[in-house]
Amino acid sequence: MKEVIIWKNESEQRLDRFLRKYLSEAPQSFIYKMIRKKNIKLNNKRAKPDTMIFEGDTIQLYLADETIEKFRGEIKIVKSTLSPEIIYEDNNIILINKPVGILSHSATKDNGNNIVDSMIYYLYKQGEYNPRDESTFVPSICNRLDRNTSGIIIGGKNYQSLKIINDAMKEGNIGRYYKTIVKGTIKKDKIIKGYLIKDEEVNKVEIIEEEIDNSKKIATRIKVLDTFHEYSLLEVELITGRTHQIRAHLASIGHPIIGDIKYGDKETNEYFKEKYDLDNQLLHGYRIVFSKLAKPLDYLNQKEFIGLTSQKFIKIQKDLFKL
Repeated sequence: MKEVIIWKNESEQRLDRFLRKYLSEAPQSFIYKMIRKKNIKLNNKRAKPDTMIFEGDTIQLYLADETIEKFRGEIKIVKSTLSPEIIYEDNNIILINKPVGILSHSATKDNGNNIVDSMIYYLYKQGEYNPRDESTFVPSICNRLDRNTSGIIIGGKNYQSLKIINDAMKEGNIGRYYKTIVKGTIKKDKIIKGYLIKDEEVNKVEIIEEEIDNSKKIATRIKVLDTFHEYSLLEVELITGRTHQIRAHLASIGHPIIGDIKYGDKETNEYFKEKYDLDNQLLHGYRIVFSKLAKPLDYLNQKEFIGLTSQKFIKIQKDLFKL
């Protein structure tokens, strides 16, 4: 019999969810069967898969050591050569300014050069995270940005913080603001709404006016910062957060983002490619505002964090709008 003590980073989650991470290589059916047959107990008592576990609880695994070892899996630290640009950091969260061309999550053969792996490796080097000290927890990010979109990524250093931030995002209590330059003149601030459908095969979305099966309702707030001839500098707030939402939504109303290969205007993109060597969309998640965060993250409420745009973005902005 092996006994597992639940620490702070594993607290406040369902028993089955913890076990699926702890025995990461085990079939889900095996885990449920072991719970049902009382080969897995909580605090030496029979438990149900949806029973919540808390700090200080103990889980008894009446399984052979060979079985546990077989199904445990291994958490490895990926050595990343990417040095995260840290905007803010405390004991609970870390804010990283993601550059263009870097993935939020790991991908095959990227050698750790993504935001998640670079953050984990940074915390490991700082002595703030060691997989040997954790049963299942791994630091992670709470939001993601497209490879060619830059901006602020929120990372959680412990389970409680990840849960609070993720819940706050679902409730719309974290303001996520983007800066972008689009083709065409937008004269006034507005909220645009619609429905988004995604084509998984080509990783592209479409915005439609009426709801259909598998469509997702979206809303995007637009604030006009400046206009010049046939371009507009905007601050865009995500009211909902869907795949490619800002890019596709702006394109659907006739104002595609400059440099956006997938949803943009080909002639405009060619002009900025030739003049500025621009090969990505000018979209930067530059501002995060926290509100209504539960304790112990309530100290972040009403705080605002800014991540600077790239030098290329600044150059184009100055040339077009003299800002």
